[in-house]
Parts: sequence; structure tokens; C-alpha cells
Amino acid sequence: MEIPGGILSLREPIIGQRIVGGTETDIRHHPYQVTLQYSGMHNCGGSIISKKWIVTAAHCISISGYTYTVGAGSNHRFNGKLYNVSRLVPHPNYVLFGNDYDIALIKIAEKFKYSPNIKPIKLPKRELKHGETVNVTGWGLITEGGSDTDILMKVTLPIVNRKLCKSAYKHINLITNRMICAGRLGSGGKDSCQGDSGGPLSANDTLYGIVSWGYGCARPNYPGVYTNVAYFRRWIANITGI
Repeated sequence: MEIPGGILSLREPIIGQRIVGGTETDIRHHPYQVTLQYSGMHNCGGSIISKKWIVTAAHCISISGYTYTVGAGSNHRFNGKLYNVSRLVPHPNYVLFGNDYDIALIKIAEKFKYSPNIKPIKLPKRELKHGETVNVTGWGLITEGGSDTDILMKVTLPIVNRKLCKSAYKHINLITNRMICAGRLGSGGKDSCQGDSGGPLSANDTLYGIVSWGYGCARPNYPGVYTNVAYFRRWIANITGI
């Protein structure tokens, strides 16, 4: 399934797209981070993977009706260079308002001009293991139900293995192999939140996850859930040639 270029969507969270407990960061440390905007408003994050393509969450583009632009190269969500969108490719198995197969590719009309503030992120060759440390970045809410931020934020989290994550969410939602989890079990306090959706979960300049969903934001015993990019490596290559 493809959507005509330039038309994207805004999803109102049911379980909650998901930086809480983080700190301000510099775009030069995360030059792959982009903002997806419509009518001058930030909606979701995304990650540059080549001069023409970004990857984001499918739920960020799941309903037609909005013309989006991609902003890149700035700490401030509204100060980056804007790029028009020419093609949208949500995963064909994604179901509207669902959580599984939550990945999409966006092709821009012109090429990114690489600089210290605009660079691609590498794609993974493996999945991360329990306890490995990752960073999540975005311009989303800084407290659950609170205000968002104009300045790029970062939070550092440990990976939570799939067995523990399945146990945490057993009465809420199914955790599949197409998902990975990260967060502080027991203590909470650090997480992604609304407005961070589609943005990167990364380590060593490699994209391992895409902000997808979770139960609230930074709640104890409920890690954030992210799209498992390693699972979709072949699909990404088939569409983009990367």
C-alpha cells in the first residue's frame, strides 16, 4: 500500500505514542533526527537513512488528510530546513490504529544536503540484548499529559528483553517479534512520550528502534515499546535500495 506523496496523518494516541526524564541535546549528536510537520505543527519524529529517505512509525502517516513537510538540521523543532514529501510507504501489514508492523518510509522530493547537522543513521545488523543502553530523542511531551518542548531532548534507557516486556503488557497488548522494549522496570521516570512517535531509538549511530507505543509515559513496570528495525531490514532494502 502506498499513499500519494505529501499526504500524512496525525493519530490521537489510544495507548499513547510515546521524552520524559531526559535532558536537552544537540542536533550534531543526532543529525539523523527529523520532525514531521503539518501546517507548521510538529506531529512526529523520524530518522534520515539516506539522501532521499527517512523512516518513521506507520501510525504517523496512517490517515490521509494532511500535507506534511520534513524538518531537518536544527535543535529547535521549527528552525530546521523544510523538505517536501514525494512518496509515503507504510508497511503493507500495518493495520490502522494498530501497534504491530508500525513502520513507514518517507521519500523527500529533493535530496538532503549532508552537513554536521544533517547525516544518515546506520541500519542494524542485529537486535540489542537485555540491559544494553540506548538513546531516544525527540520533541515530545516532557511529562505525561504535560507540555511538549521546542528543543530536542534525549533520554538514555536500558533494553528490556521481550519475555519481561510480554509479562508487563500481558493484560494490555501483545508484544511481538516486531517490537523491542526499553525502560526502567520498577522505577520508571524516563521514557518517550506523545510527539516523540516515529523518532529514533539508537546506539552508536545505529537505528535499532522507532518510537511506537506504550502504557502512558515513564510509568513504573511499563517500558516503552518500539518498532524492531532489525526485523524490517529486508523490507527497507526492497523499497529504498539501502
